[in-house]
Amino acid sequence: MREDICSIPVNEVFEPKEGCPLCRLRDLLEQRMVEYITGAAMMEPDVRIDTNQTGFCHRHFQKMLETGSRLSNALILESHLKQIEQEIFLLKEQKTPGKKQWQRAEELEHSCFICRQVQWGMEHILESLYQLWQREKEFRALYQEQPYFCLPHAALLMKGAQRQMTRANGAEFIRTTAQIAGNYLTQVREDITHFCSMYDYRNQGGDWGTSKDAIERAVLYLTSYPIPEKKD
Repeated sequence: MREDICSIPVNEVFEPKEGCPLCRLRDLLEQRMVEYITGAAMMEPDVRIDTNQTGFCHRHFQKMLETGSRLSNALILESHLKQIEQEIFLLKEQKTPGKKQWQRAEELEHSCFICRQVQWGMEHILESLYQLWQREKEFRALYQEQPYFCLPHAALLMKGAQRQMTRANGAEFIRTTAQIAGNYLTQVREDITHFCSMYDYRNQGGDWGTSKDAIERAVLYLTSYPIPEKKD
């Protein structure tokens, strides 16, 4: 199941040269998994057992509601809530839930089936990325042409390179990644500074340049997630 859903060619993620390619990879994996959970997985007992046990984070509950039907989401919630009820509240021998039950409740707060699957997919695709970078000059060139890597994914890439690449290749890969991520940070920081300066009365009527969306770009760079658009 995971192999099919998480099989995304590395070049497919890097070829658009728009934004952070690892954000794009994560979003692709998330969407595939959300569609699977609210669709085909409804008929797979082993997946339902897993989702009943693990649950979902708020972000992925929201994506599931946006993607799947209300009935499919209700069925997932029905069996998940029933399991929580039985594990924590419907105790046969204990009259009062003990430490074990409340630890289970706390565990669910930080547990998500989709987060786990996306992490699994990211780790395996990054293994392919490191191999491609080490053996194919064309991919190295494509990698260097990326507009930026967000800060969380730049850190992820550099950390993985230390473990999975040779010392020489790893050092070069880390320098390249840091240069791409650092250059973009400088651009965003300069735009933020210019944005702030435009509120000085002396610059009234001046040129905002590329700074108007600097806040949104800075948050995206720092967190890997965009600020949700305001609904009218």
